Amino acid sequence: MSKKALKEYLNSLKKQELEKQILDLYQRFDDVRIFYNFIFNPREDKLLGEAKFKISKEYFPPGKRKPKARRSIAHKQIKHFITLGVDAHVVAELMIFNIEIAQVYSTNNSRNTEAFTKSMFRSFEQVVNYIIQNGLTGEFAERILKIRAETKIQEWSNSERFESLMDCFE
Repeated sequence: MSKKALKEYLNSLKKQELEKQILDLYQRFDDVRIFYNFIFNPREDKLLGEAKFKISKEYFPPGKRKPKARRSIAHKQIKHFITLGVDAHVVAELMIFNIEIAQVYSTNNSRNTEAFTKSMFRSFEQVVNYIIQNGLTGEFAERILKIRAETKIQEWSNSERFESLMDCFE
């Protein structure tokens, strides 16, 4: 169904019918329920805390389980925040946290693979672009510079690529 056809259909409904359909969607689909719950009670700080916890569990799981260090978990959380329309500052905070926690993990784990550092560079590139697009350069410059410095300290094979993105932050 096209957007135009949907608009025509919605316009043809009476207010009570439309309310009934929205309530039905709310009950049937988790995504609709999550969206409306966020719209009416954003609690971005709680969402951020939960997302940070999920990401940190990837690198530092409770108990004696082995860390999985999957970038996809963080990417999923970030995408969810953007879809919900969370404030850009909160999204940038989560993006940076993802890289910082990965670097803490990397400090304690001497077997950094090429795939890991390449993945972290993609995350870094995304956060730098996001920060620039949303005019948050001043707020996050110090943390971005620390991430870049840490790649040199840990001697990541692609640390020079991190350096190449730094024009806006110095």
